[in-house]
Amino acid sequence: MIKRTLYFGNPAYLSKKNDQLVINLPGAKGIDNLTGNNTVPIEDIGVILLDHQQITITHGLMDSLLNNNVALIMCDKNHLPTGLMLPLEGNLVQSERFQDQIEASLPLKKQLWQQTITAKIANQANILANHRNVNIKNMEYWAAAVKSGDADNHEARAAAYYWGNLFPEIPDFRRERDGIAPNYLLNYGYAILRGIIARSLVSTGLLPTLGIHHHNRYNAYCLADDIMEPYRPVVDHIVVGLVKQNLHNGTLTQDVKIKLLSIPQADVLINGQRSPLFIAASQTTASLYKCFSGELRKIAYPEMVLN
Repeated sequence: MIKRTLYFGNPAYLSKKNDQLVINLPGAKGIDNLTGNNTVPIEDIGVILLDHQQITITHGLMDSLLNNNVALIMCDKNHLPTGLMLPLEGNLVQSERFQDQIEASLPLKKQLWQQTITAKIANQANILANHRNVNIKNMEYWAAAVKSGDADNHEARAAAYYWGNLFPEIPDFRRERDGIAPNYLLNYGYAILRGIIARSLVSTGLLPTLGIHHHNRYNAYCLADDIMEPYRPVVDHIVVGLVKQNLHNGTLTQDVKIKLLSIPQADVLINGQRSPLFIAASQTTASLYKCFSGELRKIAYPEMVLN
């Protein structure tokens, strides 16, 4: 079952009662005066974004959210995600799975990274072909030519071509965390995506910190950053749509946030079937573990479905 993504962008008091998330808003005269829609079963929640400096959340609620493997994302005063909270324990055989992950050989990690970059470039090519009508033969070549560990760094070659053609209406656009718009939209969407992938990794019993390629000592989500790579074009697809509607003026309006919060429900094709991204992420992380344990040799990555 696909879990719900909740966004809070106004002052709110969030607490727990009878395994329900209880939402109290300033000005409301208590939950009994509202319609009853201000409670949400905690078991139905997958991701929560807290995006206001005057949100209060109780310890009991946070404990229940973590016990239900909810990804809790905090935003700063500029409305950009700055933190991600996940449970320490997400699977009954977590210790065994950690061990398989830790003992994964270097050749296996390189093969998994090869599959990751191949899938990422293929999805980027799909975005360019459908949105920008540019020649993608080079992208298709690079996707097919990725070697173990991406030794020839085809990811960088593809990225240069991809970002150079993705936003032709924006002169001199460069993909940078603190760059010009719509970089802030990409950052926001990637943060949501990272939360979804990290949540799936924890649920699978894997440690999001130990990456197959990323290994920055200051990054607690190296594996999430690895596995989300082929999923990034889903965010790019949504942001391209926002740019075409001229909704990239530097402000995270409600309309923009609604679009970006639809990421978990975005359709992708995985294992030959159409599936919401939220569900596909679980299939990807489950297949990743089977690669670590020797049951599989290939990660199940998504293909783009463009509406």
